[in-house]
Amino acid sequence: MTRLKARPASGETGRLTAAHETSRRHELGDWPNSDCSRFVHAAGLDWHVQIAGQGPDLLLVHGAGGATHSWRDLLPRLAQHFRVVAPDLPGHGFTDATPASQATLNGMAAALSKLLHVLDIEPAYAVGHSAGAAILVRMCLDGLIQPRAMMAINGAFKPFGGMAGQIFSPLAKMLSLNPLVPRLFAWSASSPDSVARLIRDTGSRLDHRGLALYRRLFADPRHVSGALRMMANWDLTTLAGDMARLQMPLTLVAGAADKAVAPAQAAEIGGAVEAAQVMRLPKLGHLAHEEDPAKFVELILAMVEAHPEH
Repeated sequence: MTRLKARPASGETGRLTAAHETSRRHELGDWPNSDCSRFVHAAGLDWHVQIAGQGPDLLLVHGAGGATHSWRDLLPRLAQHFRVVAPDLPGHGFTDATPASQATLNGMAAALSKLLHVLDIEPAYAVGHSAGAAILVRMCLDGLIQPRAMMAINGAFKPFGGMAGQIFSPLAKMLSLNPLVPRLFAWSASSPDSVARLIRDTGSRLDHRGLALYRRLFADPRHVSGALRMMANWDLTTLAGDMARLQMPLTLVAGAADKAVAPAQAAEIGGAVEAAQVMRLPKLGHLAHEEDPAKFVELILAMVEAHPEH
């Protein structure tokens, strides 16, 4: 497992003090792949990021409410072929929360770009899950990254339609402003049944370890607050209109059983993006890459083989 030397940017410290690093690492406990975890200061935040392997840089970005554990079974296998970089997004997992005004799609994209700058990373390839895929596309459209190819796993690129669109964002904003809500949610998430039911509602089936990791996240008021803040400020209307400008090869993988993002959305986006390829996987839900990590390692390697660096 290789480690990178953080490159300080203007106004950034990059590397944490030894005492601070030790304190933050203590929070990880038995977190998956914590042997390749590090904490880096960028964009005014202390970020938790996992870096492993050697080869072309591969950036992995989880979705709203997730964290680096989402790649727990992919990261070690992908590290045999790439230098894998997987951060916790602001307000998620072990990364500091960003101010509400910056918890937007553009704000997240800009903050992640600053982290990559401090780490001196220029991704050759990128993979994003759900909202993480939207962040990557925004970064590509804004010229913040220029990967050779990108994969979206159940990418959340379009706003909610109908009544859901009128209710969801205002409700999330209201909940995010109430400091009691994250604590109440975290308290209710301490029940194994409630977390298992929540995961089932996404169309996915996870093993005991996967459920335990989500239970740990959802029991943390800071994580719940960060996820609510992100959802409250999420506006995909502009991104949906900009998708047609995307020039790079884009593989859209949709789990046929996804109950969080309609699988038909991948086909719609695929029709709008010139260099897009759509793949539909039967029986897998929103957390498809956690249900069948071997399949996604295979798909990522195939994407890279189709778009080599040289």
